[in-house]
Amino acid sequence: MKLGHSVLGAFLLAAMAVTAHAQILIGQTAGFSGAVAAGVKETTEGAKLYLDAVNAKGGVNGQKIDLISLDDKFDPKLAGENARKLIEEQNVAAMFLTRGTPQTEAILPLLDKYGVPLIAPSTGAMVLHTPVKKHVFNVRATYQREAERAIAHLATIGITRIALVYVDDSFGADGVAGAQKGLAAAKLTAAAVEKFDRSKPDFSQLAPRIAKTDAQAVMMIASATAVVDCIKALKAAGSNAQFVTLSNNASGGFIKGLGDNARGVIVSQVFPQSIGFALVKEANDLARAKNLPNVSPAMLEGFASAKVLVEALRRAGPKPSREHIQSALEGLRKFDIGGLEVSFSQEDHTGLDFSDLSIVSADGKFRR
Repeated sequence: MKLGHSVLGAFLLAAMAVTAHAQILIGQTAGFSGAVAAGVKETTEGAKLYLDAVNAKGGVNGQKIDLISLDDKFDPKLAGENARKLIEEQNVAAMFLTRGTPQTEAILPLLDKYGVPLIAPSTGAMVLHTPVKKHVFNVRATYQREAERAIAHLATIGITRIALVYVDDSFGADGVAGAQKGLAAAKLTAAAVEKFDRSKPDFSQLAPRIAKTDAQAVMMIASATAVVDCIKALKAAGSNAQFVTLSNNASGGFIKGLGDNARGVIVSQVFPQSIGFALVKEANDLARAKNLPNVSPAMLEGFASAKVLVEALRRAGPKPSREHIQSALEGLRKFDIGGLEVSFSQEDHTGLDFSDLSIVSADGKFRR
């Protein structure tokens, strides 16, 4: 049976409409409210800065990238449920930019069950690096490497009495392990090691104990709000220590939360801040075009992560299935994201090993 011209035309127009609106669905669960909200919002904003630029040019292989973001309130149980919805109900091609160690661990069974790659979890947990998790592709360096290098820096400038404060969960334990490696390498012993409950942080007793040790520096391995409260309590208890924390707090929101206590706080970084890196310049140029004031380190992490996501989708071909994206990532070698090269293989899912330190200046900026 022959189709009439009008019917055939309508069919072709419908097919063209479907093609024009074809989308690649990417899922994200993260704490858009709760203890890490400021950092999550900035990291996601940085990712969207790049994804919007790609979509504005037609997307990847003619398809727009649609990032579906759900709020897990930094709750591991809710993170798992969100991931289930995204994977089973929304049928996302990949997961992206989750936040938190326990939260990311909660979704691992789903990734393995459905063969879904997770690109750039915003956590440096060693458990996601070693042994290799088949479907997890880390873009940033590990917390252990950050903590180890930060301790090494403190030791080289003559600081020998270093106290450690950490949240009592897998993230805290991971960071402390790196700090202890740094102390051991410098032939030092921690002046104090204190942990606190993630769900009910209370520094009323902990802070005076730390202050009594007369620690020259206190490294805090915790979420932004907990670090803000801990510093406030330590200062109230009479501590004049140098405060140090990890890159999970490298956001403008963290500096804002610190208020008058921000100046001089050391924050480790897992991406460069110098405009000499093409990555940094590209992000800042796109931000200015959108009238955004500046690109924070948290935004840069999201921006870099989005570049890896887009390259994986591009290499996965016109129909980027979960399996094709997985293969594309495992074949990624020396992909230049702008002065840094990201590489993966079946045996190594650590994309970058970059780590540096910054200090919060008097004008509320991260400075190297």
